[in-house]
Amino acid sequence: MDVLTPRWRKSTRSGGNGGSCVEVADNMPGVVLVRDTKDREGGTLRVDPSSWQSFVDLAKQLGPVG
Repeated sequence: MDVLTPRWRKSTRSGGNGGSCVEVADNMPGVVLVRDTKDREGGTLRVDPSSWQSFVDLAKQLGPVG
């Protein structure tokens, strides 16, 4: 497998009803990529892996929104 090609996966918190969905690629060296599932060509966020992990940990502590 080519580690320079993002391997996108849909967030486990994304619903199946066409609502807010994000995809994450965390197989890239030194960066985590995040994009909107509904607008894949609309841009990609590049996040430092440690910052991404901090975000995920905080999101787990806060629980579901809504």
